[in-house]
Formats: sequence, C-alpha cells, structure tokens
Amino acid sequence: MAIVTSKDMFEKAYKGGYAIGAFNVNNMEIIQGITEAAKELSSPLILQVSAGARKYANHTYLMKLIEAAVIETGLPICVHLDHGDTFELCKSCIDGGFSSVMIDGSHHTYEDNVKLTKQVVEYAHDHGVVVEGELGRLEGIEDDVKVSAADASYTEPNQVEDFVKRTGVDSLAIAIGTSHGAYKFKPGTKPQLRFDILEEVEKRLPNFPIVLHGASSVIPEFVQQINQYGGQMPDAIGIPEDMLRQAAKMAVCKINIDSDLRLAMTASIRKYMAENPSHFDPRQYLKPAREAIKAMVARKIVDVLGSNGKA
Repeated sequence: MAIVTSKDMFEKAYKGGYAIGAFNVNNMEIIQGITEAAKELSSPLILQVSAGARKYANHTYLMKLIEAAVIETGLPICVHLDHGDTFELCKSCIDGGFSSVMIDGSHHTYEDNVKLTKQVVEYAHDHGVVVEGELGRLEGIEDDVKVSAADASYTEPNQVEDFVKRTGVDSLAIAIGTSHGAYKFKPGTKPQLRFDILEEVEKRLPNFPIVLHGASSVIPEFVQQINQYGGQMPDAIGIPEDMLRQAAKMAVCKINIDSDLRLAMTASIRKYMAENPSHFDPRQYLKPAREAIKAMVARKIVDVLGSNGKA
C-alpha cells in the first residue's frame, strides 16, 4: 500500500455513513500509536501535519516516519496539510509528497478566499493532490490558528455552492459549533452542533464530503489525570462524541482530532514521571504514552468515526 489521496476514502465514507479520522502528528510515538490502532481495527486513516508540526519535526523526518507506517501497517494512509494559510506553504507540501492539503482562506474576505483557494486547487490538481477549503471560522487556538469569539462565524449555507463551483475544492470544512483547542466549553454549558446548518449544506452540496475541525472531546479522565499529577488545566468539556457520530452519519466524511492526542500523551507522561521520579530514559515514559494514544484512537475509530473494518 502507498500514500493515497482521500478521494476514494471520502466516497466510501459518504455512502457508508461513517467518517475518516484525521489525526495530527508531531513525532514517532504519536504516529505509531495512531497507526497501530488503525491497523488492528482495519481503519482507513488521514495523518495531518500542521505548519507548526512541520517546523518542529522537519518535513523530511515526518514523511519518512509516515512512509514507515505505510510499510508496517499496509493501510491506505492520506498525508494532509492542516490549516495551510498561503499558496507557498501548500505548494511546498505538495512538492514534498503530501497527497492532500488544506488551504484555509477563512480569515480573508469571501472573494479573496475564493481566489486563493482556486490558485491552490489548480496547482494541486495538476500534481494529483486533493484540496480542502474552508468557509466559516472556528473559535479557539491550535498552533498558529487563533480565532477569538468575536471573530468566529458559522458557515453561510448560501455560499457553499458558489464556493465549491468557483474553486474546485474536493472537500469543505465548515463551522457548525466545534472549536479548536482543549478549552472549548465550561462545565454546566451544553455544547450543541448546528445540525440545521449541516443539513442545509448537505442539501446544497449532495454527495460532497464535509469536514469538521476542532472535534476533540476533551476526554475528562485525561484532564483529571494531568491535574492529579501536578497540572493546572481548568475544567472544560469538548464536543460530545454522540454528536460527532451523528455528524459522521450525515455529510461529514472527515473529523479532525488533535487536542485529545495531546491530552492522552501528556496525561500518561505526567503519571509515569510522578510515579517514577528517578527514571530518565525517554523510552520508559514514551512507551506508555504511545499506548495511551493507541487506546484513545481505537475508541474514536469505533465509537465516533465508525470506520473500523473499512480499510
């Protein structure tokens, strides 16, 4: 099996009423934990690299780690740029072997978003790469993406047909109430995805793959474990997993997960170091961290995405 685009994955997911997990990667242990879970559950997979991760780990190192995962698992794996914000960044990733890129022009005016997205699409399609665009803006913080509550906005369904037609994008990220980062909603509040917007988008774009960003659930046991071993994370709740599963049964074919990976890894490492303060071998604390990621990803594949057995 080789690195693939998400085109066939999305077609099957749309028809099958499930979604593909798009998991952000930063190092070897994260890639191993994600791909080992996907292999055991025979799930198709998207590994995402943000601009920040690319700077941290180096493009070449990440690509070689992902290529190793393809060899070890035999899975169809799509390599995707998460939140590319310039043509130059997208071009660099396309030239460097990514099979999918996101161009996020949501911070521009509508017309400038169309223009930038179309430019990326034309270059990507000439190189056999698929493109994800974005309409609407999610509140929250993720790497270099920072959107305040005042600047956040839901996707306007009456724009989606025009946007897709004029840009030629292969999938579309929309804003229906998800949020970037771990601090999504305060306890006592009731998160609610705007399924009315999703339904309207689905009507206007039949059989077209929709993407949800900011879809981590901020799993409470990870937050509690981090705080138990010296952390100071405020209580927060994420997107309920039953809502995400409902979205996956509709037009949503790709669900992004990043914060839950970070929480799982950090919680495991904090616990290990607190219980073994004299240990200093990274292999000793990164091994259980890898297992924590693997278990969390397996839970997402089965309970949220419904992609098990679909590889």
